[in-house]
Amino acid sequence: MNKVQKLGCACEKPTSNYTEYRTSELGIDHTYGRNAEVSIQQCKLCQRIWIHYSIKSENLPETEKWYKGIVSKKDRPQITPENALEFMESLEWYVYGGSYFGNAVEFGEGKLNLDL
Repeated sequence: MNKVQKLGCACEKPTSNYTEYRTSELGIDHTYGRNAEVSIQQCKLCQRIWIHYSIKSENLPETEKWYKGIVSKKDRPQITPENALEFMESLEWYVYGGSYFGNAVEFGEGKLNLDL
C-alpha cells in the first residue's frame, strides 16, 4: 500500500468544485471496454500530483464515475492508462464521485467500484 501524507491542502478534501489543477491527458484505458479517460493533475497550491481516472458513457450518463489519488513524483513516469487502475487501488486512500454515486464525493480505499 502506498502511503500518502495529508497536508491539509484543499485538493485533499472530497469536493467536486476544487479546480486549482494543471491537467495533462495521459490517454484512454481500453481494458475490458471501459474506455476510461486517464489524466494527471498537479495541484497549483501544494504541487502534489494526482492521477484522475474517469469512466463515462454517453448512452448512460447516470453511470459516470471518477477516481483521483495522489502519486509520488518518482512513481508518475511509471503510470500508463493501462496500469492506472492498479496503481489507484494500491493507494492508502483516494477520492471518488460521479453521477453513479449520486454526485456525492467521498474518500475510498482498495478496490474501485467499476460495476455499472
